[in-house]
Amino acid sequence: MLKKTNSLGLILLSMSPVTLAAQEYVETVVVTASRFDKQRQQYPESLTAIDGHVLQLLEHNHIQQALARVPGANLARGNGLEYLPALRSPVLSGAGACGSVLAMEDGIPLRANGFCNINELFESHSEVARRVEVIRGPAGSLYGSNAMHGVVNILSPSIGENPKGFSGALEIEAGPHDYYRTSVSTEVDFSAKEGVRADLSLASDGGYRNQSGYDQQKLSLQHLAAKGNTQVRTHLAVINLNQETAGYVEGRNAYRDWQLGRENPNPEAFRDASAIRLYSKLDLDLGEDRQLLLTPYLRKTDMRFLQHYLPGQSLEENGQESVGLRSSYLFAKGEDLEVIVGLDTEFTQGYLRETQKNPTEGSDFLRATIPTGKHYDYQVDAYSVAPFTLATWNITDILKLYGGVRFESVQYDYNNKMLSGRTAEDATPCGFGGCRFSRPEDRKDSFQNWSPKLGVTYQLTSDLQLFTNLALGYRVPQVTELYRLQREQKVAELDSERISSVELGVRGLKEQLSYELVAYAMRKSNVIFRDTEYFNQSNGKTSHRGVELALSYAVTQNWRVEASSSYAEHRYRDQRELQGVPLNGNLVDSAPRVFGSYRLQWQPRQEFMLELEGLHQGRYYTDPQNQHEYSGHNLLNLRARWELDHWALSARVLNLTNEAYAERGDYSSFSGDRYFPGEPRSMYFSVSTDW
Repeated sequence: MLKKTNSLGLILLSMSPVTLAAQEYVETVVVTASRFDKQRQQYPESLTAIDGHVLQLLEHNHIQQALARVPGANLARGNGLEYLPALRSPVLSGAGACGSVLAMEDGIPLRANGFCNINELFESHSEVARRVEVIRGPAGSLYGSNAMHGVVNILSPSIGENPKGFSGALEIEAGPHDYYRTSVSTEVDFSAKEGVRADLSLASDGGYRNQSGYDQQKLSLQHLAAKGNTQVRTHLAVINLNQETAGYVEGRNAYRDWQLGRENPNPEAFRDASAIRLYSKLDLDLGEDRQLLLTPYLRKTDMRFLQHYLPGQSLEENGQESVGLRSSYLFAKGEDLEVIVGLDTEFTQGYLRETQKNPTEGSDFLRATIPTGKHYDYQVDAYSVAPFTLATWNITDILKLYGGVRFESVQYDYNNKMLSGRTAEDATPCGFGGCRFSRPEDRKDSFQNWSPKLGVTYQLTSDLQLFTNLALGYRVPQVTELYRLQREQKVAELDSERISSVELGVRGLKEQLSYELVAYAMRKSNVIFRDTEYFNQSNGKTSHRGVELALSYAVTQNWRVEASSSYAEHRYRDQRELQGVPLNGNLVDSAPRVFGSYRLQWQPRQEFMLELEGLHQGRYYTDPQNQHEYSGHNLLNLRARWELDHWALSARVLNLTNEAYAERGDYSSFSGDRYFPGEPRSMYFSVSTDW
């Protein structure tokens, strides 16, 4: 059972990773909170920015390594580049999980409404990002559906700021298990108003576990053109991933066996994914405190992966093509009132096919209800339109009021390309009452949602600010939850998930010390889940409350301590039962109360940095009944970077103490305890040069 954390332990454990030095905390300009460049402290949201110099030190080969520095973020890393998200939430998996955290690049969602991929951040070019911005908590008034628990926005490198005219950079990195990565960047600025840039990242990893490697290629091209008061920034991103996948290792504490941890019970599993995005940002300065931002975009994704975790191991193929426009207009009335109004529209055409090649193994029931052939084959056309407004009112010099609201309408037009019902592909009925999968008749579904917010900041002194924020968020049902049904269910009568949030925080800034302490409480309703009859339902309720701390303290001129961490309780608040056990009041599984990161930095001179990072993962239940648990872990990482003229050398040692741990612990009624084992001590080296 989970033990209660005493007050002293809570205070100490709450001091985990923040990424900003004191002066950076003030000067960082963020765009995610309003779509326009604004100072961080001008908004009441809990927002973390991981700046470029931190990303250089991290040189993350998985996005989890960067987001570990965000209070409230607790991604569970899977095999290769896969992960399960967690942002002011338990680790999200299963029905109702995908699409609860909005993933974006340069303010453009990586996936369309209703067509999420729970691992979708691997489609961003985070390896060359100039900054990563994370909103913790609902952000629906500005970004709509999927921003229910928060937003992760990957910001591409700037262009047009190169005084040399032509520049470039090359980096080569190597690590264990045949890991290699090369990054090449070039930029040509013809003037301060026109330039082009290219970024290429190539990575190959043999994988710590057997047959679990991947190859990935990412290319980003940018063009900047400005004339008068108009600036146009065009961006093309192309991503390709070919990955072998490893499944869980099974058995109580199996992750502690190094030999077992390297085994792969699913060597046949794989994931192939590709994505293309093209967008232009048209920024018009209209004068007299008016500005217009128009962002048209095109988006295409395709993915194939073997569902090795299901009986029959069917192949899923899915994809989407989208065209959209995001628009924002800013105007001010003197110095007291600033208003942003906008309209977001999008059309998406998506598909999904599921095909099983080999006969199902196992019991008579499984063999009879899961035949070979196609299980699903459908297309969905999705339309969305969303007007919104966001206003800032300077009531006094020290008191500011923020308010906003968004209305979003989403419509799905579902077209089933197979026989409806529970038969096999050729209309043969399955035994035991019918096939496992159920295909609905053609239908249309629509969802309308409001998302208001209200926030206040109060400047107590020049270096101390109080803030509070009230917000409502939502998440429309994903198309797989509506149309990929099972057993007797013919129609999924699902409603949008909704969340209400209140947070209260204090920000402090002194010459050597910066901190942010936030307390929040949230309630979710219409939570989508799959019940014991394998029906998709939306009558679940959960509660979420916690405390987050971000801290940066310059002990001396050369030494700095940074910390950011969370204490949170996520509980079931409905009358569900699972295997006869009531869940009301139980802690949600995969939701540690305490987690975070701690960092000690030494910088004896400007060109050299050494950092020791500690990661703490508290214990958590691995089943909703709260009868099984993972005991948690503590890890140490060591990083160093040395810059000399136009060269830089970097080294990092992950899991310095060679701790046996699990990236994720889980429990299944079929197989018992199971884990994604963590990697043992690993060392990475890189050399880079610029010109």
